[in-house]
Amino acid sequence: MDYLIVALTSLAGLYFHWWLYVRIKLWMARDLALSFAGDSVAKRGYMLDSLQQAQHARLKGKALLTHLEDAAQRYPNS
Repeated sequence: MDYLIVALTSLAGLYFHWWLYVRIKLWMARDLALSFAGDSVAKRGYMLDSLQQAQHARLKGKALLTHLEDAAQRYPNS
């Protein structure tokens, strides 16, 4: 019975750390997209849409950064 308790708590701890890691990665990607938007509410929505497209295309790391930079430059400044 002791081994079962140790195994369950270990698995629960590993799952929690994985979940936290995934959440932090998503928060960091969202913050990156919003950092290109500045104070413009419309550009924030545009950048979040661009982030969603990048996540759908499974872009990560430098490719994600490049995609978001390009999207910020393509945004019409009117």
